Amino acid sequence: MKNRSYSESEKSAAVNRFLVNSESVADIAADTGISRSTLYAWIKSAQIEPVTLDFTLKNFRMLETKAKRLEGIVEILQIANCTANAPLNERLQALEELHGQYNVHMLCDALKVPRGTFYNYIFRNKRDNTWHAKRRGELRIRIQQIYDESKQIFGAGKITAVMKEEGYKVSQEMVRELMRDMGLLSIRQDAKKVYAKERRSLKNHLNQQFEVTRPNEVWVSDVTYFLCKDIKYYICAIIDLYARRIVGYRIGKRNSTQLVKSTFKQAYESRKPVGQLLFHTDRGSNYRSYAMCSYLRELGVIQSFSKAGVPYDNSVMESFFSSLKREELYRTKYRSEAEFRAAVDAYMVFYNERRPHAKNGYKTPVKLESIYFGEQKEPETMS
Repeated sequence: MKNRSYSESEKSAAVNRFLVNSESVADIAADTGISRSTLYAWIKSAQIEPVTLDFTLKNFRMLETKAKRLEGIVEILQIANCTANAPLNERLQALEELHGQYNVHMLCDALKVPRGTFYNYIFRNKRDNTWHAKRRGELRIRIQQIYDESKQIFGAGKITAVMKEEGYKVSQEMVRELMRDMGLLSIRQDAKKVYAKERRSLKNHLNQQFEVTRPNEVWVSDVTYFLCKDIKYYICAIIDLYARRIVGYRIGKRNSTQLVKSTFKQAYESRKPVGQLLFHTDRGSNYRSYAMCSYLRELGVIQSFSKAGVPYDNSVMESFFSSLKREELYRTKYRSEAEFRAAVDAYMVFYNERRPHAKNGYKTPVKLESIYFGEQKEPETMS
């Protein structure tokens, strides 16, 4: 059968896909119908006869990209714990360990593994507690920390740079993928537009109406901090407005989305509220984060936010934190973090079960709820 002839434009396009776009010969062959042997011949000719090409910026970028790709493949082959001729399962395990440190195309080309096979192995193979899953979990924690510390400013590039400086072996591609999964976006782009949209969407549904008719109708929350042994600890608490009962609290070393979300999750799973729940807070970035807002939407919880610069909109929380500090934290010099945490735990029990509240007719929060539930249903408790 007579071989088909190809135009110079077809040859150039195919070679550029390999040298510039780093596509594999197999993919190009499958897409164009050109045999692999023909493609290899064209690529070899382009590589060994550079004098036939005009030296342009495009050609320079093409050669630069090709050199970096080849350097990466060599590096992968040097550190992989198997060769490209090893059994497929060994090669897949080696790629799993290197995933996130190198471009997936480069990894698969180095150990001769089809990308579809690799993705299937990584993302569809439902194995429990794999090394890969554990590592992704560790990376997620540090990414969230850096994102929060930058006040949601850093994107994938800057977070990758910080992590590499700290010794993490991670690529920008992996960081971007994990940030996308976590719902983390840099606020640098279109900040003014986002700010204007945010001001329209952050509605104050509570409007200082602190009297409610039932438990689990309105929860309010805030975060405060306390210095113990010169270390700043953040305390997040949630109060049910009906009896002013603390339904959830947590202590952390960072005022992060993770802190407020885990506190809400603790309260929600403990109380199991029935009916519409309103959750009111200030406009802190942790409460406004994508992760927090999407989590509450999934539960059907309505978010309410204080007006900017109006502390009275969340005065119940302000009053509680004032009591916590005046009645406990400011009165004691804690010798350790454990002693400080134990004191906060004890105060929460005291506040709910033993401290009469004027708003409750000097009944404790637990007592007032028990009266309500005694008439309605069995009481709900905070774990």
